[in-house]
Amino acid sequence: MTATDDASHASRQWKLALGATGVVFGDIGTSSLYAFRESFIGHQPLPLDRFLVLGVLSMLVWALLVVGTVKYVFITMRADNRGEGGSFALLALIQRVARSSPALPLVGIAALIATALFYGDAVITPAISILSAVEGLELLGSDLDRWIIPLTLALVAGLFLVQRHGTHLIGRFFGPIMVLWFAAIALLGGWHVAANPHVLAAANPAYAVQFLLTDPIRAFFTLGTVVLAVTGAEALYADMGHFGRKPIARAWLLLALPALILCYAGQSALVLADPWTIRSPFYLMAPPAALVPLLLLATMATIIASQSIISGAFSVTQQAVQLGYLPRLRIAHTSDSERGQVYSPTVNAMLFATLAAVVMVQDLGAATA
Repeated sequence: MTATDDASHASRQWKLALGATGVVFGDIGTSSLYAFRESFIGHQPLPLDRFLVLGVLSMLVWALLVVGTVKYVFITMRADNRGEGGSFALLALIQRVARSSPALPLVGIAALIATALFYGDAVITPAISILSAVEGLELLGSDLDRWIIPLTLALVAGLFLVQRHGTHLIGRFFGPIMVLWFAAIALLGGWHVAANPHVLAAANPAYAVQFLLTDPIRAFFTLGTVVLAVTGAEALYADMGHFGRKPIARAWLLLALPALILCYAGQSALVLADPWTIRSPFYLMAPPAALVPLLLLATMATIIASQSIISGAFSVTQQAVQLGYLPRLRIAHTSDSERGQVYSPTVNAMLFATLAAVVMVQDLGAATA
């Protein structure tokens, strides 16, 4: 391979990493909006003292490291089936290397259950994230409430309409926005960490372990909110066929992971300095002049967050058809260079119809409440 070929390959890998940033990390990237806060104002609120704040931060940091990095990047993503990821890809790999294993039927059932849950997530995640983003209109005036549902449905329709163009095109537009998102949350978090650097001590897992040992009941319930920080992590594996293992791992390790850790550390530093800010620690990290731009950026990021789960649903569907778990559906390849970039018109239409129904049910529930 010549130097020109090496440069071309490296350039292509970075372009794929940029696309992966826009398609794969939207869901886990926007968890920083609420994951830390929910531990202190959710159904099982915690007191705002240094021990518990650092304990929660340590849990968040190690959840990202263990689930995102160790589980997916270092272990699961190496178990690909000819470059494809996801539950069915793992099942196909197991069937190939352990044909006579008596556990294969149980593995197949587990894959079906995991896929069913994944499809459910593909409906719930876009509905809740986009609806919650558009509800920010209430901050601009109460008379804008009536536009929340129509605008949400319009954004959902637009998102599903562009799916036929493929993740390479979508990632080209979404990637730079998500790079800006991660840069912004890293900058905001780093600013507050610089003012209160003692929160960096939470990188020591002893803080999480001490919380678990000192107050196991509260720690157990807190884990239910901490897991919000890793929702969408399965997209690293499910979307592997779209971009490849190395570009996804590169984008995670060099951008998404450090940005998220800095963001959670910054929120921790903020609430320790001013407990009142726990009502909205993410937005209150920003100076007043940057609040509106951050709100707009967060809105775009939560819309983009829906893309990772949708593209993953296309990949899973292709694998299910190949293994005979679904009837033959039309699967379109949307890239000449990446065979894993696929689109299913049937799945796209079914997801849109179900998601629109969920949004309407949310509106009906709000109206009758």
